[in-house]
Amino acid sequence: MKIKRIVIAAVMASLVLLCISVYAQMSRPYRNGSVWNIAFIRVKPGMDAGYLNYLATGWKKEQEALKKEGMILSYKVLSTEGHSGGDWNLLLMTEYKDLATMEANEPKADAMAQRLIGDDQKQMQGYKDRADMREVLGDRLAREIVLEPRQ
Repeated sequence: MKIKRIVIAAVMASLVLLCISVYAQMSRPYRNGSVWNIAFIRVKPGMDAGYLNYLATGWKKEQEALKKEGMILSYKVLSTEGHSGGDWNLLLMTEYKDLATMEANEPKADAMAQRLIGDDQKQMQGYKDRADMREVLGDRLAREIVLEPRQ
């Protein structure tokens, strides 16, 4: 009887180890990619040219400097039609390597804004000036999911 129990316990232990080994080898068909900060903007009627001019100059200058310093990977501006009077019609997207990199570089990005744009007072004035052209409806952080076939 004792030998039978020992054999059964050994077989069960082997099965458990085999299952753990198979489970450890399973791979997901995806992986985490970069992180995007997405701002939802509603450009006010008749202010498209003025706001796009700001994006093409001041905003782009700051994004290019962040990219050159390796703090961001890329940036995009997407335009769409609003479906209601209060709907967003522009997306400002900034891509970061990952969330940790984005958070770690916040002090450096703030310092760069001080150099490129000016002190806090000047930056706040810029926000007020742009408020006449657009309304920020919100922003989100999104993680890109990279789909990869199972192996």
